[in-house]
Amino acid sequence: MAVSRAARVTAWVVAVVAGLVSVGLIVIMVVDPGTADLAAAVTGAVVGLIALAVSVAALIRDSGTGGGRPRVRSERGGIAAGGDVVGNAVGNHSTVVGRPSERGRSRGAAQRADIRAGRDAIAAAGDVRDNALGEGSDRR
Repeated sequence: MAVSRAARVTAWVVAVVAGLVSVGLIVIMVVDPGTADLAAAVTGAVVGLIALAVSVAALIRDSGTGGGRPRVRSERGGIAAGGDVVGNAVGNHSTVVGRPSERGRSRGAAQRADIRAGRDAIAAAGDVRDNALGEGSDRR
């Protein structure tokens, strides 16, 4: 998975700030060891609180706060559905003719995983039936 530009910039900012704080603590330790002890304790507490906040934010973000629904994503040219994909014609000159078949036993309704279709792919959380997929295909 590609890392976004914002995530890359954030990682660099955190790395630079951590490096500067480390250099600052080393300088303080050389100049005044008593103050360095206090500075290191305060810095450790602040870093611990920031780490706690980031971990809570990550847990909330990944917990599927979208009403218990899975996230549905597709890459370029892909098709993704959070439920059933039934009776579709996808592609030039594709057709679906006739009555749809009986609904099978679909386990998709109970699925809570994220749905992701890759480039030029099709992904569905539920039943996939009675479709014409591809150039010039038909379902009769």
